[in-house]
Amino acid sequence: MHVRTRRDFVSLAGKSLGLAALSSATIGSLLRNVEAASKTVAHLTPEEAAKDEDYWATIQNSFSVTRGIINLNNGGVSPSPRIVTEALVRYIWEQEDATAYTMWQILEPQSETIRTGLAELFGCDREEIAITRNASESLEILLMGMDFKQGDEILTTTQDYPRMLTTLRQREKRENLKLKLIQIPIPAKNLNEITAAFEKGISDRTRLILISHMINITGQITPVKAVCDVARSRGIETIVDGAHSFAQFYFKQSDLGCDYFGTSLHKWLYAPKGSGMLYVKRDKSANSGRSWPRNPSRHRTSANSKRSAPTRPLRSSPLVKRSSFTMGSEANARKRGYVTCLVIG
Repeated sequence: MHVRTRRDFVSLAGKSLGLAALSSATIGSLLRNVEAASKTVAHLTPEEAAKDEDYWATIQNSFSVTRGIINLNNGGVSPSPRIVTEALVRYIWEQEDATAYTMWQILEPQSETIRTGLAELFGCDREEIAITRNASESLEILLMGMDFKQGDEILTTTQDYPRMLTTLRQREKRENLKLKLIQIPIPAKNLNEITAAFEKGISDRTRLILISHMINITGQITPVKAVCDVARSRGIETIVDGAHSFAQFYFKQSDLGCDYFGTSLHKWLYAPKGSGMLYVKRDKSANSGRSWPRNPSRHRTSANSKRSAPTRPLRSSPLVKRSSFTMGSEANARKRGYVTCLVIG
């Protein structure tokens, strides 16, 4: 299923604007080879397709990884297919033709095509998607930008990703919050055990639950929907760390029911290194006052807030610089854009 998802993404991303990279004869031929090979196994069961050596030879030749070592770590960053590398290089050279003009007038508008493709993959509105550099940045935008009061609790597990735990521990020290870690069974005999562990960990001070969709240490897939349903019934917000689940197996936002979702696109989607995705449910955008950007742009301040901060919704500025997440007007975003990393994969 995830192979079909990747192929669909290429199709979706190329629909509306016809990305410049896909006009290359070399890149076009690479894409056609993979599509043709995929059609030859489309009628087969997964078990039968796994044994089709001709198909897998085509897939192998679609990558430029060295044959000198056996790569068993696709979780950190997957090797990109040649089509992605060729497209990325083409965009970099195109950018150098007339740097400012090409980046902001030609390349940056194409990021909306990518955002549309990602939204269709995840099953949400394009206005709920922002492009980031990786899952950690997506999640830190949320974890460092959300409003909490002294004594508020954030609930997650001892198996959550270390970067997220250190981020929360910093806020815990600086703002007298409480980071509450629960242990979940390894492995869980029943997914209900995981849901029950979260439910037991909730207190009247719990304001946020952070849950990994697929735990990077063990590969355990967690019952995100059940946990999110419990959280919603208690008025608690949920962030899902989807670094290892997105494009690894098939699901949509409706299958999760979360308020926020962050992932890396350079893992199982094979996108260029340094590309990620952030989902923010529409009613949780900057207008809600729940999440503040780390690098605010000039804009009107919230009428019901005591501090100055932009209140434009997430959709006003979907782009992300190499150095920071931006929210603000589209005109301001055009002055800050960096899009060479947004090549489809």
